[in-house]
Amino acid sequence: MKVKKIPMRTCVVTKEKLEKKDLIRIVRTPEGNIIIDHTGKQNGRGAYLKKDLDVIKQAQKSKIIEHILGVEIPEQIYTEIINTLN
Repeated sequence: MKVKKIPMRTCVVTKEKLEKKDLIRIVRTPEGNIIIDHTGKQNGRGAYLKKDLDVIKQAQKSKIIEHILGVEIPEQIYTEIINTLN
């Protein structure tokens, strides 16, 4: 029997390689909207964040996701991310 490959992704803040299920994906859709991708399959440019409150706060402070996705991230997106952790 074949062993199933576990998808690994890199957190943009900590640079840690983690399993995809341990990360949150933020996506800039082709229309330019910013969404939180709960399925991991949304169309668009994505950035991964570790599911850790300190990492989320650090990403918000350093604006690294804005730099990677090339658009301004509304405060409500960070609020939604923090709410999904709880």
